[in-house]
Amino acid sequence: MNIQSILTQTTWRVVLNSRFSPKHDALSSFALDDTLCEMVGTKRSPACVRPWIHSNTIVLGIQDSRLPNIREGIAYLKHEGWNVVVRNSGGLAVVLDEGIYNLSLILHEKENRLSIELGFETMVALVNMLLSRYGISFQSGEIVGSYCPGRYDLSIDGKKFAGISQRRIRGGTAVQVYLCINGSGSKRAQVVQKFYELASGGDASLHPPIIPETMASLEELSRKSIQIPDLNRLLIQQLQPFGNVIEQDLNENEAKLFHIYYQRVVERNQKLNC
Repeated sequence: MNIQSILTQTTWRVVLNSRFSPKHDALSSFALDDTLCEMVGTKRSPACVRPWIHSNTIVLGIQDSRLPNIREGIAYLKHEGWNVVVRNSGGLAVVLDEGIYNLSLILHEKENRLSIELGFETMVALVNMLLSRYGISFQSGEIVGSYCPGRYDLSIDGKKFAGISQRRIRGGTAVQVYLCINGSGSKRAQVVQKFYELASGGDASLHPPIIPETMASLEELSRKSIQIPDLNRLLIQQLQPFGNVIEQDLNENEAKLFHIYYQRVVERNQKLNC
């Protein structure tokens, strides 16, 4: 199955500005994606896309939470004014703030024959559709020295502005991308660099090397002004040729499922004293 056919859906559901995901609470976004993932996977919801933004949050991976001096690393981040959470999808530490645009693409795994690689490639295609409207082209491939490096890092001239992760639940697949829209990519990377220095106890073998100069925002790279509300409108426009687009928050039954998933992510973070 090719990407064009994956993006072609009878209905696309856009969950925009959900009341279940306030900006101060990044855990709510993971619970919301888990909820939608189950709903799509069990065919109780059409395919979904959900843009989201959170304020001043460092999201750690499970591997990060096992670093020997993790408490010291978290204490540093909190002293610097960051909220700290551990996510339930793959990957390592990433930065969320008002200049980071996150996008979740939630699809039925079997119906779309969605391998892990094809899930990543579908998100790359969607990001390309969005950014091509600004005349921006990019490359896909790991950027060594960036935080949370992976095969599907997105970059321009060797500087990373986006990373992609995946999570699968009950037949549903949530592919998530963070796009560094504005602000300083290297300053964000410096925060992650210092965290790893402290949390690893200075043992560089326990974490990927962080070279702040390998990270930049799209505005730094393109010299173009990109407004997040414009991205939301553009997202809907780009989906319209692929199916009927509806905007819809969680319904009453989905809200009950959300609270179950939310409690799980909260309890996981409490165990880590995050």
